Amino acid sequence: MEDVRATTAWVATHSSHVLVDSAGIEKVVNTIDDIPKVDWDFEGIHYFDNGPLTVQYLFVLDALNFCFWPDKDLNYDDLASGLKAALQNDKSAFDADRLQKYTGPQLRELLKWPRPLPLEDERVRLLHEVGIELERSFDGKASNLVERCGKSALNLVALVARHFPGFRDHSVYKGRQIFLYKRAQIFAADLWGAFRGQGYGEFKDISSLTIMADYIVPAVLRQLGVLKYSPELASTIDASGEIGPGTEEEVELRACSVHAVEKMRELISKKSGRQVSAASHHFNSCNLTLTIVALFFFHYISDLNICHFYFRFSVWSWIFGSGPPVSSAQPCSTTEHSQYIIEYMIYG
Repeated sequence: MEDVRATTAWVATHSSHVLVDSAGIEKVVNTIDDIPKVDWDFEGIHYFDNGPLTVQYLFVLDALNFCFWPDKDLNYDDLASGLKAALQNDKSAFDADRLQKYTGPQLRELLKWPRPLPLEDERVRLLHEVGIELERSFDGKASNLVERCGKSALNLVALVARHFPGFRDHSVYKGRQIFLYKRAQIFAADLWGAFRGQGYGEFKDISSLTIMADYIVPAVLRQLGVLKYSPELASTIDASGEIGPGTEEEVELRACSVHAVEKMRELISKKSGRQVSAASHHFNSCNLTLTIVALFFFHYISDLNICHFYFRFSVWSWIFGSGPPVSSAQPCSTTEHSQYIIEYMIYG
């Protein structure tokens, strides 16, 4: 993901509204003594059968994994568990030919959701896109897509972005193209997490992935003092104003978040005297940018008083080009840390 690292670093250097605070990074990293173990599906909301059907499920899940915020009752858990239940009820629900034919009401019925979904037409369009291209290029199976990557997460991300336009996550910022590849990276990370780095989840370069650029990440990093906003941007966010898709502010929030976590990883590696990876933990060689934010919350959540963030290797909740208000986290009175686990949503 060198294109992601290089272009997000360029944004951070030329940013007008968001500052990556080196002192803030150092302060937070100095409080980190260990990297936590994280189970991918600790809530039991995902489908898993250790075979090709799980790959198909994850690809459909990640195609639809965006923009939950307009419906206050909808979140990633509803999507993941709804698709899981649908597949358990009908093993052919995500066959490529059927994906091409779903309508909005049928998708709602699949998820058992009582009203129109946010960006429902776009979700249906993406299902059709996935079904058509899987049938045309991969014999209808996402597992064939994964097998073609040669156990390389980087190759998988590139392959997904090449064949499925809905997974392309690019922005133009001050005349330069910026690469983020949020959901394509999520797919690789989900596979690795679900299959525990084996089989369809075996990637020799999983640590090359970056954190996925989502709208809750900057809220977390701001609370931690890692990101600083201009007065104008801070005022907009604090008032729960909307940050338009493709605007300088939106690109800076996402790109600076990626760059900031990369700097954290570098500093943790330097501090620990070893490359930051999960090799010594339950998952091997995972990009620990994905666990750093969770670690922050377990350390700081009582003071931050932030809730409804859940962590997993799969959840960022906006699709590029259709982002929600980049608002500050909602305060919450509960003190049960289990309710604060970050949703990698960090997503929605």
